[in-house]
Amino acid sequence: MSERRRRGRRTSLPWPVLVLAIVAVLFFALPLLGLVWRAPWSNAWGYLTDDDALTALRLSMICSLWATALSVVFGVPLAWMLARVDFPGRSAVRALTTLSMVLPPVVGGVALFFALGRRGIVGQYLDRWFDITLPFTTAGVVVAQTFVAMPFLVITVEASLRQLDLRFEDASRTLGASRWYTFRRVTLPAIRPALVAGAVLAWARALGEFGATITFAGNFPGTTQTMPLSVYLSLETNPEEAIVLALVLIAISFAVLVGLRDRWFGGSLRSTPVPAVAAP
Repeated sequence: MSERRRRGRRTSLPWPVLVLAIVAVLFFALPLLGLVWRAPWSNAWGYLTDDDALTALRLSMICSLWATALSVVFGVPLAWMLARVDFPGRSAVRALTTLSMVLPPVVGGVALFFALGRRGIVGQYLDRWFDITLPFTTAGVVVAQTFVAMPFLVITVEASLRQLDLRFEDASRTLGASRWYTFRRVTLPAIRPALVAGAVLAWARALGEFGATITFAGNFPGTTQTMPLSVYLSLETNPEEAIVLALVLIAISFAVLVGLRDRWFGGSLRSTPVPAVAAP
């Protein structure tokens, strides 16, 4: 059966399963509908064009993009190592890598503070030797977001690398290509859908990061106050503004996920053609 026919084929579900699925959809949709229902649409534009809101949004976008870039730079080699290198303690390293996904974000922020703070294990030397201070700075926001976002990229890329047919890489090596050349010209193109999907997930997680950021970087307007922190602060002083800002975050994340879902997320589930590679 062709792939197009498989996609177009309809599958009916038993009614108990269908009911439970609909309840699950409503569970995710109702909170969003509640925000839309309570949103002060008449004053929304004024809240969106407020200088503090624009500053927080700009800071969120910049920091989350930097966190995504760092996640790709360091996460892809880490995923490659976990997927291809068999070494003692690999399971422990994998668990350590994904630990921040299940840790309470505030706990992650505390851990970062005692590791990279001015008196932390590494932070004291960064401060003493290089005059680098991370807590309560914009760079600290990026570090906190990277800490919680990178695991999403690592597990996505590692899963794709494990499913990749090694014969393509072996063929490249037999033609005289180096490991680095094979990785750039064969492996990366083959796992591109998973890489993009992992990067999007990491970006979305970084954009919505709150606990580790406020614990490690603080909540200083213009410096460390990202949109989630601004929503939290507005909720105590101006709930209407908090609703509008929350809807902005939801709209951005939802639009990106929907826009990339069919092309990249769905594409990662199908085999990806690998280009022919000639020896360098």
